[in-house]
Amino acid sequence: MSLTRISWLVTVGVCLIGVLLLLLSGYVGYAGVTFAVACSAAINLR
Repeated sequence: MSLTRISWLVTVGVCLIGVLLLLLSGYVGYAGVTFAVACSAAINLR
């Protein structure tokens, strides 16, 4: 597994954890934006 792939996986993971924390705190809009960033990062995993 290459270093770039690992870095994108870490980025997606951190964003998804951030989404969960933001949703638990009630920040729905910010959670949506963070989820969009996670989806954009996940595209680079292909």
